[in-house]
Amino acid sequence: MKRSRDKIISEILNICTEGANKTQIVYKANLNFKTVNPYIDLLVKNNLITTKNGKYIRYETTERGMNLLHNFNYILDSLNGQR
Repeated sequence: MKRSRDKIISEILNICTEGANKTQIVYKANLNFKTVNPYIDLLVKNNLITTKNGKYIRYETTERGMNLLHNFNYILDSLNGQR
């Protein structure tokens, strides 16, 4: 089954909570390098993840991103009858 755009975004936000480089995002979210770039660009542009430069570029979920992730999980739980 194909995942929704929202589901992929929430997975990336979740992966980046502890910080992750692009390779980790690709493998953990089961994406490829071509498809992950537009998602990363969108999340950075909307201040949902931030970049940390070092030896490798790392992405970290911002407070705004954490709020979105929390709200998304709340909605999913509500739809599944968990709340």
